[in-house]
Amino acid sequence: MAYTRVDITERAEKVLQELKTKHGKVIFHQSGGCCDGSSPMLLPEEDFYLDESDIFMGEIGGVKFYMNEAQFEYWKHTHLTVDITEGRGSSFSLEIPEGYRFLIKSRLLSKEEEHHFNK
Repeated sequence: MAYTRVDITERAEKVLQELKTKHGKVIFHQSGGCCDGSSPMLLPEEDFYLDESDIFMGEIGGVKFYMNEAQFEYWKHTHLTVDITEGRGSSFSLEIPEGYRFLIKSRLLSKEEEHHFNK
């Protein structure tokens, strides 16, 4: 069985694909609380600086998803699902001008997932 730390809903992936067509290469970075709280931010790949403190969480919809290691300490026991809702958030994420905002739904990892990720 393939285990992932992050997934995306069909509705959110549809919007993501539209944004990729419009903006080109993009990445997700899980916000640590500035701007729109703890929302996943979709940013042009070349506009966001990643360093050794950013953890690669996986790929969703052909887009890499990162989180800062300090934030990861709080979320390391959870599985994240990116969803979308109508309405404007207060971040710099690319979906905001379109009248949407990405959000995170989380659940605790299963025992099997926890074992897989802690090998």
